[in-house]
This record gives sequence, C-alpha cells and structure tokens, in this order.
Amino acid sequence: MPFYMSPEQTMRDKGDYARKGVARSRSSVALQYSGGILMVTPNISSVLHKISEIYDRIAFAAVGRYNEYEALRKAGVTYADVTGYQFDRGDVTARGLANWYAQALGANASEPAGKPYEVELVVAEVGVKPDGDQIYRISWDGSVSDEPGFVAFGGQADQVAGVLKERFSDGMSLTEALGAALAALAAPAAASGANASNGSQPELTAANLEVAILDRARAHRTFRRLHGPRLEELITESRAAAAETAAAEPEVEEPQEPSSDDPPTGPSSAGDGIPK
Repeated sequence: MPFYMSPEQTMRDKGDYARKGVARSRSSVALQYSGGILMVTPNISSVLHKISEIYDRIAFAAVGRYNEYEALRKAGVTYADVTGYQFDRGDVTARGLANWYAQALGANASEPAGKPYEVELVVAEVGVKPDGDQIYRISWDGSVSDEPGFVAFGGQADQVAGVLKERFSDGMSLTEALGAALAALAAPAAASGANASNGSQPELTAANLEVAILDRARAHRTFRRLHGPRLEELITESRAAAAETAAAEPEVEEPQEPSSDDPPTGPSSAGDGIPK
C-alpha cells in the first residue's frame, strides 16, 4: 500500500529537521563598525573555517553541518570567479551571491526526496562608505533577509541578537564592535547560569574564536583574519573598555521609607487600639 504524506506535512518535517540541525550549532555574529564589517564565531579549529573570503569585498559565514556549507562556499567562489571573468569584477555583489544561494537552497528544500541543508549562511559586502555595506542572511529554505547593521545566526540567535541590539551603535570602533560581539555570544551561557565545569560554553578567548574583518581601507582584497597576539590585544582592550563603562555607570539606590521625628499616633502597647 503506498504511503502518502501531504506537501504541507513534508515541508513542516523538513523545516523542523533543518532548524534542529542549525540550533545545535554555536551562534555567530556579523556587524558593522566604522572601518568595515566584523565577523565573529566560536571555533576551536584553526583549519576548518566558518568564515571565509568569497571575492574582493565579499565574505561568507555559515553555521550548521560543515560538509554542507563548505560545498556551498566553494560553489559560491566558482560563481563569483566566473561572473567576474565573463563580465566585470564590479558585477560580483553580495546581493547577487545571496540570490544565487537562495535559489540553490530553495531548489534543494523543495525536492520531494532527500533532506534539506542543515545550514544558515551570511554573505556580507563592505562598501566604499558605511552606507554601502550589505549583510544578507540566507536560511535553509532559501529565504533571504537584508540585515542592516548586524545579524546573529545559528544556535540561540534570538538571545544573541537581543544583546547585540542593546550594544550596537553606528560608528563603533573595532574594539567596541568586538566587545559587543563577545558580550552577545556569551549571553546564552550567562542566562543559563552555567559554567564551563558542567560542560557548557567555555570562556571566549583568542584560542577558541574565529574573527575576520572586511577592511574598508583596503583597495582590492579587503578580507583579513584576526588571530594571535593582535586578537588577544583587541579582546583585552574590549573587555577593559567594558569594565570601565560598567564602573562609570551610577548605581541606582533603592528607595527608602521617609523618616519622621513625630511621635507615633497609634497605641503604645499591643492591642487592637480601641479604648476600653
């Protein structure tokens, strides 16, 4: 007897499957700063990258299954190289790449057989001026969203985005942007009240972070990784600045009941206060 499942149920099952796979990953962030675009993700590996260069002024970041988003990254590099060779290097844009990824993921998700990609992608392009920066988020089903300013994706993205929204501001320096990113990425562990000893997320350090920028000041290839002593210095500066800001904030005093020198008006001894 043939087994039938409605298209709606099939897509719901695929969506649940893909979202669970993405939720098992660690959250990542991408945000603008005065000198370009910063991308930060927890990653203990020094060779298996989640953040990579796609083209001259375009970067790629992903969460989920490594083998799936690595295949998508390579396909995106091929698309960008062929487009730049056939036409012009200026014709390769983040919007074009985001649309290409959306078509590829959407076609895969709509296939009756097989499973959807357990990935979430971000394609970012740095402009000559800050108003030319572009950040796009592409989900497993091919949906694309334009994310002005910043984006958090993968893992507990909603919680990370909430902290990032509070700390993000236009024109931040690289140190300030990194401090905001670290505070946002540490938010899920802080909210759960857990620590590294019981298997939760360890402290974010230069050894377990992957950090890269699209440097607006560079003329041709703007992608640059931050690691080693330079990254340690930036992390130290960002945490020192955050500590100074916290110390400078005035403490809110709890309201106290007003004191009075007037004698009490009630009965002086225990009783119901009714004269006998």
